[in-house]
Amino acid sequence: MSRLRMTFACGDYDRTRGVEDGSVAVDGVDVTYLRLPVEETFFRMARHREFDAAEMSLSTYVSTLRALDAGQEPPFVALPIYTSRQFRHGGIFINLDAGIETPSDLRGKRIGMPEVQLTACVWQRGILADHHDLPLDASTFFTGGQEKSGRIEKGAVDVPFDVRPIPSGRTLSEMLAVGDLDAIFAPRIPSTFGAPGGRVARLFPDTKAAEKSYFQATGNFPIMHVVVLRREFYERHRWVAQSLTKALITAKAQAAARIYDASALQIMEPWLMFHLEEARALLGEDYWSYGLGSADRNVLATFLRYHHEQGLSRVRREPEELFAPESLESFVI
Repeated sequence: MSRLRMTFACGDYDRTRGVEDGSVAVDGVDVTYLRLPVEETFFRMARHREFDAAEMSLSTYVSTLRALDAGQEPPFVALPIYTSRQFRHGGIFINLDAGIETPSDLRGKRIGMPEVQLTACVWQRGILADHHDLPLDASTFFTGGQEKSGRIEKGAVDVPFDVRPIPSGRTLSEMLAVGDLDAIFAPRIPSTFGAPGGRVARLFPDTKAAEKSYFQATGNFPIMHVVVLRREFYERHRWVAQSLTKALITAKAQAAARIYDASALQIMEPWLMFHLEEARALLGEDYWSYGLGSADRNVLATFLRYHHEQGLSRVRREPEELFAPESLESFVI
């Protein structure tokens, strides 16, 4: 009996490597794994729906659920597989001449970001509003390419704060470095950070301490990306949701076993074991959890609130609405 063929576009992650190299089988499926940069995967899946399955920005995926408001089926359905999670305090950069010493000093400042709807930026705006007394409408935001000019929003946005494009031919990194922006929110470190004699620094100098304090206050380890199936593919082969979810859970477990093997370090970091022990002590044993347990539900509920408050969702969704039902249930023996 022939097996279903499926294309899966995703990043280069330890937690998905078992599916990529075939050491973890997806029941009933032959997978063609396309290892692509995340920005390329997002663009090609959101714009052209090129793949059967793909990693997708959480914010982009939630935005596609607006189809439900018009009584239509969204183009994708997600699995509770979080290929990327990251604290984002370290992605807020400032110009040292802008008079910014604390987060509340961003009031009235010019803040750049690649796109309004980027998941990282949704988290950053929400965290600063919730925990650092910076209302959404207290600053002027500018959007554009971080390192290359010409970037635009993936879709139309209607948000309750002032957003303007940066001038043609300019980039966020360059504008921050010369003082034409006071700060930027970004998922990547700007090229002008760390330049000799440069004036670009992080808003939170002790980023690790800030992120640990945030986790201790909220219990949230922010989710960035989910895995989605193209709606047409999912409707034809609904069983794949469970098969792919199971395989990716197994692949993550394999990665965790490898990274905790102290006999020969998998990563070029001499104190890796100590970092892992510290992370477990603070975040819990299964800190990179999949599924919809209480911790993940809280993270998703927080993000969905931010997405709605920031004008990116007309309806405030519940976490259970995001995922294929087949991916949330499993059999018990």
